[in-house]
Amino acid sequence: MNLDWCPGIRDACMHWRDAEMLQQTFEALERTLEQDNDACIDCAKSIVEVFCRIIVDELDSPTHPIKPKASAPDFGEWVGAAVRVLKLGENQNNKFLKLVSQHHKLTTALGDLRNESGPVSHGRDGFLNKLSIHHRRSSILAADALVTFLHQAYLETHLDPVNSREPWERFESFNQLIDEHVRLTLEIDDDGDSTLQILLPSNESLSLNIPISRLLYLLDRDAYIEALIAARGVPVTIADQAKEAGEL
Repeated sequence: MNLDWCPGIRDACMHWRDAEMLQQTFEALERTLEQDNDACIDCAKSIVEVFCRIIVDELDSPTHPIKPKASAPDFGEWVGAAVRVLKLGENQNNKFLKLVSQHHKLTTALGDLRNESGPVSHGRDGFLNKLSIHHRRSSILAADALVTFLHQAYLETHLDPVNSREPWERFESFNQLIDEHVRLTLEIDDDGDSTLQILLPSNESLSLNIPISRLLYLLDRDAYIEALIAARGVPVTIADQAKEAGEL
């Protein structure tokens, strides 16, 4: 088996590249799938749980939190919290939670059956091997269905840019509005300090005090290097030397 068995999990993990725990679990899943190791079942279940935590952290309300209050919430609590924070319809909610319940029952029943058969039962080695393969497949497919459903629902939500950890590209409609109606100017005072003026449609402005070097460093490293090279080529005047020496 490989990641082709769980394209929904793969897409969700690519979307959340900066989620360290999710990426570590995803790497473990990929490794155990390639090894045909039963540990991939636990990895897939862990990915569902970690993904639910990410969704809850991203969308939960500070004033009316849905995040589980228990010190160690179980799998079902995290999934339930993710469903609620996504504000899924009641009908969708029930169907989704039924899928979670059936997934849990299926994987538990297969695991119990495999354990009761025992690894040294006479004539059962071939049976156990086939059962283990189907156990892995059913668990991976079910986990992929859960993550796909949650991820698609998340992508359809309207995020709050104040608290979101999503990148700038995620707010395309907001970005277009700002780019169309807001303008920028740069003012430099007598001391050489720069102030970025953000001109709003209401004829008001916002001031952002930030050194040009910091602005370039944060937004465009190539532009920062070009600016650095250009600045190094500017002749140093006597006034500049005196200023650096503290004489002015």
